[in-house]
Amino acid sequence: MKTFGKLTDRKNVFLLAMLSCFLWGSATPAIKIGYQMFSIGSADTSSIILFAGIRFFLAGLLVVLFQSLLRRRFLRPQKEALPAVFALSLAQTAVQYLFFYIGLAHTTGVHGTIISGMGGFISILMASLLFHYESLTPAKILGCAAGFAGILIMNLSGQDTGSLFDVSFLGEGFVFLSQISYAVSGILIKRFSCRFDVVMLSGWQFTVGGLLMIAAGAAGGGQIALTGHPAAYLLLLYLALISAVAYSVWGILLKHNPISRVSIFTFLTPLFGVLLSAVFLGEWEQAFSVKTLAALLLVCGGIYTVNRKAESSIAKGK
Repeated sequence: MKTFGKLTDRKNVFLLAMLSCFLWGSATPAIKIGYQMFSIGSADTSSIILFAGIRFFLAGLLVVLFQSLLRRRFLRPQKEALPAVFALSLAQTAVQYLFFYIGLAHTTGVHGTIISGMGGFISILMASLLFHYESLTPAKILGCAAGFAGILIMNLSGQDTGSLFDVSFLGEGFVFLSQISYAVSGILIKRFSCRFDVVMLSGWQFTVGGLLMIAAGAAGGGQIALTGHPAAYLLLLYLALISAVAYSVWGILLKHNPISRVSIFTFLTPLFGVLLSAVFLGEWEQAFSVKTLAALLLVCGGIYTVNRKAESSIAKGK
């Protein structure tokens, strides 16, 4: 019970959620550098999916290996957990990233980033309106609106914005579907974690989902250029560690906290992505613009609003 109490403590939730979002944010520049190192073209969707599949397959192996060593027994899913593993591998890995990467191939980065910032908001709406895990309070609505507004402001273009309304189903539509898949995965984790070990679920869903993406990418003719540079493989290992650590921590937080308290932090991932892109990709001017600072204030305000209400409800025993 003491461990659970620590995992529901607001400060610990904040720090662990920030860690996950920081890791996810660092994936943006890491993936771009990886494309260069492995000679993957931005329009080569099959190779991008294959690259992503290798990453998630390695992430799953790392989770299973580390936890097996830690527990001194092989971390294998029980027979009754296999349907849960497969469902998560589809929603959280295969379907989400298939839609996401195909969508990005048919839309701009600005459109993709704005739509991908809706994942946390969709999660809260699903948890409240469809599955009734928690109530949709004015504070949650206000917090989500503030966070979403921050994402919009961060991605506003200073140039002609007439093309913002030029949408396509394969582009913006697929990115939006990826965020629905992300939200569904959060609901599934919340449901399955009541019966099964959330770390086991995370490790094996990555392994299965990664294999599905590898198969899809290879079937589409995707190829990964081998390189003799050790940094390329170290980068791929880091990308695998991002998924292994971030999703494991995220799943544990979802198990012991209301979905809204955890999901609201997903708005921070694009902010970390922009800041880390400034460091590793040299995009300093964009990262420290007035728009980015305004977005940071709105996102932090949204997090404070949602968490203040959540903590108040727990204190009252609701």
